[in-house]
Amino acid sequence: MDSTATDRFDTSRFEASRNRLASLAYRLLGSAADAEDAVQDTFLHWQAADRQLIKVPESWLTKVVTNLCLDRLRSAQARRERTVGAWLPEPLLDGDPMLGPADTFEQRESVSLAVLTLMERLSPLERAVYVLREAFSHSHAEIAEILDITESASQQHLHRARHRITAARPSGGEVDPASARRIVEEFLAAASSGRTERLVALLTDDATAIADSNGAGAAKTLLQYDTPQRIAAIARAGFKPTPAKRRLAGGTPAIHYALVNGAPAILFVIGDQVIGAVTFDITGGKIATVRGIATPTRLVRLTEAWRQHGPDTPLVTQW
Repeated sequence: MDSTATDRFDTSRFEASRNRLASLAYRLLGSAADAEDAVQDTFLHWQAADRQLIKVPESWLTKVVTNLCLDRLRSAQARRERTVGAWLPEPLLDGDPMLGPADTFEQRESVSLAVLTLMERLSPLERAVYVLREAFSHSHAEIAEILDITESASQQHLHRARHRITAARPSGGEVDPASARRIVEEFLAAASSGRTERLVALLTDDATAIADSNGAGAAKTLLQYDTPQRIAAIARAGFKPTPAKRRLAGGTPAIHYALVNGAPAILFVIGDQVIGAVTFDITGGKIATVRGIATPTRLVRLTEAWRQHGPDTPLVTQW
């Protein structure tokens, strides 16, 4: 096989692993853009390596991309970005290959916005062990090899990660899709019509809301609300359409129902551009968390996926 044919063959071997690597990197970083950068850097490492010495390409690539992501998580810049409170996971439309694998509840949960947010409380190593074990079913022996730690250390990191995430996340398991849609539609109707009492009734007693925008542009830090009454008030104000909001949005958006990272969501869409996403965590038949995401850089990949999305009937044709 000549060098050109070898390069084509080796590139095809990398491409066969691209989606898996991107999915791993997304879970580790919470950002599709950063995940794509990590995968591209992994490809550069692959090209520069003596590939004849690599016995199991999938294992080698997994180790490289994982450690590149760890370098990113440990960097001073990343710590600053995530510490100041101006960070939310980047939302992805269901069907995006970065959300796979999704065969088990644990795999689906590991890519939910709720768990991606909770993983910010973990150390980089705890996060890596949790993702490799829960989402990709690697053994502790394999994780030890990937991270250059002992099997005992891998087990300890997993135990701490599971404890921290389990203690902080709402219980209740997966929600029936029809029920989730009904609850979100009721929330939208109540918010749009200003029915505060109905909004409060749809929220859990310890509900929280987080947004990266106050409706007048991106916020420098996340806006957080922590009582049903405050959330109802901000939802009533935020969902009420006004000429000023339409000017800021650049037009009159339609509101669509969608699934984002496996959770129910509503998308504000002008033409084929998603200008805002509101996601909902539902437990016990009520809304536990509302997340509002409007920063354009966080919506790039979601918008690209939406443009490939089949047409559906919007919940609100003209907001």
